[in-house]
This record gives sequence, C-alpha cells and structure tokens, in this order.
Amino acid sequence: MDITNALAGLSALAHEGRLSVFRLLVKAGPAGLAAGEIARKLDTQPNTMSAQLLVLSNAGLIHARRDGRSIIYAADFERMGGLLRFLTKDCCGGRPEICAPLAATRNSCQTGKRRA
Repeated sequence: MDITNALAGLSALAHEGRLSVFRLLVKAGPAGLAAGEIARKLDTQPNTMSAQLLVLSNAGLIHARRDGRSIIYAADFERMGGLLRFLTKDCCGGRPEICAPLAATRNSCQTGKRRA
C-alpha cells in the first residue's frame, strides 16, 4: 500500500459514522450485511448511510454485491490488512515490547479468542 491509498483509507475512517459502519462490517465477516440492516443497526437515516457507504467504498475499504433486491456490503479484509501493515511497517525500531500488544491481538484472532 502506498501513502495515497493509506490516506484515503484513514480519511474515510476519520468520521464516527463511517468508523462505526466499518467496524460493524468487520464484525459481520465476509458475508457482510445489507445496507438497510446496517442503517437499522446503527440507527442511521438511509440517505446518510448511502453517503457513508460510498466514501468507504471509494476508499476501497468495503465492497458491495447484489443479492436479489439487496445490496450487501462487506469489509475488504485484504485492504484492511494492507492499511494495518502500512501503519505498523516500521513498528518497534528493534524493541519488540512496543509491538507486543499488536502481536497479542493478532494471535488472539488466529486462535479465535477475543481480547477486550
């Protein structure tokens, strides 16, 4: 990931509503959620939700697919991983204890255990 793509992703997430949408879609996993369901779960007006989904989609953080009459949105986990790798690429500076919490979070995801 280059700095332009990282800035687009970070800018898209730098809004409470869009960050909430993205986190909800991450929790939903690859199956994603219908736009109406996202709006209901986050108690957001449909036109506001459409705008938030468009910004996240333009940043490449989510993708949409049609399922009958519904549009299903899902987090783009590859792009999310790229953004996280970009942010932590030079982490630690030779001091692994700095990145230990990140490693612990990663390991808990791999074993299926969630951290608070």
